[in-house]
Amino acid sequence: MIRNRSFAALSALAAAVAISLTGPAALGAAKAKKIDLATPEGVNLVGRKIQCGAVDNTPTIYYFHGEGFARVPGEADRKLFDVEGYNVRQCVTVNDPQRGTGWRLVSRELLLYVDPATGELLREWKNPWTGATVKVLQTANDPVNQRPVFPIGADGKPATWPGTINGKTWWNTITVPLFYSNPLAGPYQKNIGGFYHATEMFNFFGNIDELLDPKNTNPAIEVGWVRMADWLPWMEMSGRAGLIYIHAAGRKIDDYEQLSPVMRKAIETEYPEYRTPPPGDDNRPNETSWTYFKKKFPAGSAPAGTAKGGH
Repeated sequence: MIRNRSFAALSALAAAVAISLTGPAALGAAKAKKIDLATPEGVNLVGRKIQCGAVDNTPTIYYFHGEGFARVPGEADRKLFDVEGYNVRQCVTVNDPQRGTGWRLVSRELLLYVDPATGELLREWKNPWTGATVKVLQTANDPVNQRPVFPIGADGKPATWPGTINGKTWWNTITVPLFYSNPLAGPYQKNIGGFYHATEMFNFFGNIDELLDPKNTNPAIEVGWVRMADWLPWMEMSGRAGLIYIHAAGRKIDDYEQLSPVMRKAIETEYPEYRTPPPGDDNRPNETSWTYFKKKFPAGSAPAGTAKGGH
């Protein structure tokens, strides 16, 4: 799941819902037909069901876990830590006179860095390249919201189904390249570099009958997530060549109790606001791991690592 927004960089699969599932005309009750992927409204509706759910203001949780690695030119890849990811979200209906009835996703996300040996949160991390021990800043992005999506795209074209169906299984692949001015750098990034550069790769999977069933408003979905990105700012890599990549997988979960113990403990003791998504009308600018670091450590206040032997 930490857009740049990790689990947060999720991009909507399609556009919006042309009919409401919450009223008496909820698709003709038991005689309702399957959602039609040949229509932009059908594509739009399944996109909403994948990302959150078809009913407004209904919280949905995506949970995932995996591993983080370093890649440095001329070296073998090195495992850095385990990761635990969490995104709590909801969707609300929005309308546009030209593009139709659509929806907007609002969310908060956590990406926790975990000690593989103990299973506990990393509080300090010894940088194997500098020898310094640095404080770990967990990624806590609030909010990670998306622009509204509609049956008709901004280019005026109707939404089409981007996924694959094979037997009873559907899947979809989304690749999100990211390249923008680094909020921690100065105003001359076009001249000397310093842009934030990353790629997020998502794979969503599920049962096609559940996805196309209009009575199933929030079907089970599995997700795979890969992120390639610059060094995290708390690593204090001082511009060294290389990158980190994270490989993780997970799913929508039914309730909060299905989270791992380390994630539940972190939310309950350090991030209590993450029990619920932002309100549907949330208009704050999105948070990223870089803007979050900048808020925590304004210019000149970031803690310096302590050298303990090393290279």
